[in-house]
Amino acid sequence: LQRARVDLCLLSIDVLLSAEVRGLPGGDRLDCVKASDQCLKEQSCSTKFRTLRQCVAGKESNFSRATGLEAKDECRSAMEALKQKSLYNCRCKRGMKKEKNCLRIYWSMYQSLQGNDLLEDSPYEPVNSRLSDIFRLAPIVSVEPVLSKGNNCLDAAKACNLNDTCKRFRSAYITPCTSSTSNEICNKRKCHKALRLFFDKVPPKHSYGMLFCSCRDVACTERRRQTIVPVCSYEDREKPNCLNLQESCKKNYICRSRLADFFTNCQPESRSVSSCLKENYADCLLAYSGLIGTVMTPNYIDSNSLSVAPWCDCSNSGNDIDECQKFLNFFQDNICLKNAIQAFGNGTDVNVWQPILPVQTTTATTTTASRLKNTGSETTNNEIPSHNDSPACANLQVR
Repeated sequence: LQRARVDLCLLSIDVLLSAEVRGLPGGDRLDCVKASDQCLKEQSCSTKFRTLRQCVAGKESNFSRATGLEAKDECRSAMEALKQKSLYNCRCKRGMKKEKNCLRIYWSMYQSLQGNDLLEDSPYEPVNSRLSDIFRLAPIVSVEPVLSKGNNCLDAAKACNLNDTCKRFRSAYITPCTSSTSNEICNKRKCHKALRLFFDKVPPKHSYGMLFCSCRDVACTERRRQTIVPVCSYEDREKPNCLNLQESCKKNYICRSRLADFFTNCQPESRSVSSCLKENYADCLLAYSGLIGTVMTPNYIDSNSLSVAPWCDCSNSGNDIDECQKFLNFFQDNICLKNAIQAFGNGTDVNVWQPILPVQTTTATTTTASRLKNTGSETTNNEIPSHNDSPACANLQVR
């Protein structure tokens, strides 16, 4: 009987895992460029897609004589029809050749469906990476991080220079981010573009080594803070209001997408083992690094903590002060992100052998995959503590 229960438990876990792979609801996903091409070849899909794009643009009068509720019904009908097409479930890949075009298509489908900006779903295809895979390959991480007296950030920079790809892309952003002219300190636009390429193209074992290196003294933390050349990529003469900065970000397809990806993959959850809703530090770090090189570029606030923030504040927020503070706190006081950064720097990951079930949340369609993790007996004082194991298959269900 016990053997049968174990088999049933494993079968249930397999069902959840396979459902996650299939992307329920939605099945196999095409990237939005391919899905759009496919849609345009089918007359009914093409007509509905054009209608929806005009709905999103608020140009009902340009495509229909209907006004008011009739126009809204036509928009709703177009969306319902497209739900049956591959275009509805399309996603993009970060750094893909036609990323901006892919994201433009995605948002033309989805931006009319979203409410609060913090609830926007990520337009990027899940990477399904594990932080431990990065650790296994990384040459930077110390075997005994607590006892290390060296400058890990300096070691990471040296390791980057020994890797042709890392060295090339690092040099490519250092030049525009530091060169000065008579009129300005640097060309921020070129600096941002080069930084995006660095974090999109350089393997995480090198780029993360420089950005998330563990430190025990100010010299190290200051080097970590200077990784992105903040005087050019981050700082400005004045700090804008965070909500205004967010609005500016939303006008750019890449920035809006990277921000939505960050909200999705670094969503804190106090009831989870890792303090992350998705129980995946690697996805959170990838999402965070993806913001660097946009107008929302974050950086370490100072040399004394792992708190980060974009270059903005909540002064002059008026009646929107609570909303602004909520936005800023998602960066500054995000325990999921802090744990992920600390975990990489210390060479640790969440150690627990149990299925992590989806946690009910009010965020957009972000569900946690059911993942099995191995229990680790050795801990350091920098390791993320695990909760007590719950009974196997407790409350296991397909949602």
